[in-house]
Amino acid sequence: MEEESRKFAGWLIIILPTIIYGGVSLLGLLVDTQSGYIDNPLRQDFFRAGHAHEGILLLLSLVTLKYVDETVLSSGLKRFARSNIPLSAIFLPAAFFFSMLSPRATEPNALLEPYC
Repeated sequence: MEEESRKFAGWLIIILPTIIYGGVSLLGLLVDTQSGYIDNPLRQDFFRAGHAHEGILLLLSLVTLKYVDETVLSSGLKRFARSNIPLSAIFLPAAFFFSMLSPRATEPNALLEPYC
């Protein structure tokens, strides 16, 4: 594995516990009846989907680092692929989270409106 890929993999492995912590905090919200989280099934679905997508995309981006190293691309294109594949693990779930910021929301806000 190339040096740059090892550095990216190290950062991604450091970020992984934050995703796990977010999932554990969602379990805490399910247990706490005062949080209002349990009263909004749409928000539950969006937050659960956001964490699931984030975890899977982060793991897949770790796998793709090895494939990026084996491709015959210029160093600039390899750097582009190494950085933008993990960015999808941030931006796609962020759309789930930011579309349900209000605890009383009954539908997604305009962030995801074209896709719903």
